[in-house]
Amino acid sequence: MTRGRWWHMVTALVATSALVLQVVLVWRGANVLNETDPPELGERLVRFVGYFTILSNALVAWSSWTIALARDRDTTWWRLLRLDGLIGITVTFVVVQVLLKGTYELDGADLLADNLLHVVVPVLAVAGWVFFGPRDRVRRGDLLPALVFPILWLVYTLVRGEIVNWYPYPFLNTDKHGYASVALTCLGIAVLFVALAVLAWKGDERLSRTR
Repeated sequence: MTRGRWWHMVTALVATSALVLQVVLVWRGANVLNETDPPELGERLVRFVGYFTILSNALVAWSSWTIALARDRDTTWWRLLRLDGLIGITVTFVVVQVLLKGTYELDGADLLADNLLHVVVPVLAVAGWVFFGPRDRVRRGDLLPALVFPILWLVYTLVRGEIVNWYPYPFLNTDKHGYASVALTCLGIAVLFVALAVLAWKGDERLSRTR
């Protein structure tokens, strides 16, 4: 097995382990973003899969497994999901550091899962893409379709938030911050997402020429 596949294997194992650990903690009623009064199990699980962090880590785990197991693919769907995972996990890291750092307190296993999902996996995923590829997997035609995933997530999150009065991230809470502030924050994150998509496209082109 090549060094690249080993790296992606480690990334897949860490991401999968982090997701499993978080599922166990949610199942047991542990804190999720420091919820002081966790709801019933069904609602906890629905909230769990509603986090952009969780979805991004799941995409990273899936794509890393496919690469580690020597199943390189170049289908449109594979490229889109791989790109969404890469950009999503990067956005996750940036948003946590800029908007969420210091807004909640965790310890023990909760803190471990949080650091794995928000810091360790993003670093592994981005480093793996930069140093090991696979290359020529980001096309210009993939950029707009890749935006469908975050847009659908945002629409679902805001609509559900209005209905159940719960948001996975404090900065999306329209009751607390108002629609204008939330819209401005979402616009900023959208710009970041688009910029990262273009950077991934151009970066992949450049790295493909130098490999």
